[in-house]
Parts: sequence; structure tokens; C-alpha cells
Amino acid sequence: MRWPVLLVVIVPPVVLAALGATHPDHLGGDTADWWTTLHILLVPLFPLLGIGHWLLLRDHRGPVAWVARIAAFCYATFYGALDALAGIATGTIMRRSGVDDPADRPEITWLFSAGVDLGDIGARAFLVASVVTAVLLLRRGGPRAIPGCLVLVAASVSFLDSHIYWPRGVITMLGVAVGFGLLAVSERAAAASDSRART
Repeated sequence: MRWPVLLVVIVPPVVLAALGATHPDHLGGDTADWWTTLHILLVPLFPLLGIGHWLLLRDHRGPVAWVARIAAFCYATFYGALDALAGIATGTIMRRSGVDDPADRPEITWLFSAGVDLGDIGARAFLVASVVTAVLLLRRGGPRAIPGCLVLVAASVSFLDSHIYWPRGVITMLGVAVGFGLLAVSERAAAASDSRART
């Protein structure tokens, strides 16, 4: 097992889960500082989930693998827009305007709406990437890949509407970590088996 690959696919969703446990359940004057800071911290972390797919598929060629890679890229870009609009932008408005209730600033609702729409596209793209990745790794790894495939796809379905909020979003991110980790181990075993078969 190549530890760097395993760490790169597991650590980002675990860190997202840890940060999700601190995610305020609402945006208000009392939460705006941490809301904004948290979403700034999330800027480099969310795209790393997409990189997890690319790493798991590093030995796979062909158009189906590229469907997963492109879907993972779409996730990273569109979900990043959610973070920027509904996280950083809304938090900044709340902090700088000095209001306590988002209803006092209608642009916050507009930004939330635009961000959620883009985030939905990103979450759906992540699900597509997960399903295609699971199919490819299942074809190669056989039964040993089944647990990782099931956990990753189930977590990706949950991600459609859980974000990283406590408790479901945190459990979702931990599910992504477990699914990625199991698939990384399965893929390594499949590669070793293929190598032995060729000798």
C-alpha cells in the first residue's frame, strides 16, 4: 500500500468532517465571523474530494474513466462556487454590515440561492464521479471492492443535501473517507494481483 495515496484520499474528508462539526447551523451576527473564516478554510479542502477520484483512477484508461474525472472536476468547480457565494460572501456581508439577521440584507438570500443552485450541480457531479469510479473499481477488483463501492456511493447520495453540517454532513464526510480508503486498499490489491498474473 502506498501510504501517500491512502492519506491523500482519506485525510481531506476527515478534515471536512471535523470542520463540519463546528459549522454554525445558521448565519447571524453572532456566527458571521466563524462562518466566514470556516468557509475560507474550506476553499482548498473541497476540491481535494475530487482529486480523490483522480487518484483512485490513476491506472484506468478509456472514456469511462474520463467521465468520472470530468465529473470530479465539475464537482470541484461548482461546489467551490457554493462555498464562495453562500459561505464567504454571505458571511462577509453579515460581518461588515453589522446586522444580526440575514433578512435585513436581501442580497444574502440572493447569494444563498445562487450558491445552493451551483452546489447542487457540484454534489450531483460528485455522485456521478462516485458511481462511475465504483463501477470501474468493481470491475477490476471484484468482490473485494464491494464494501468501498457501497460506502462511497451511499455517502455521495447523502452529500446531495447534507453539505458538511452536523450531524449528517459529518457522517457523510466520514463515509466518503471510509469509502475512498477501502477502495484505495482494494485497488492496490487488484494492481498487485494483475502484476502477479503477468509474471
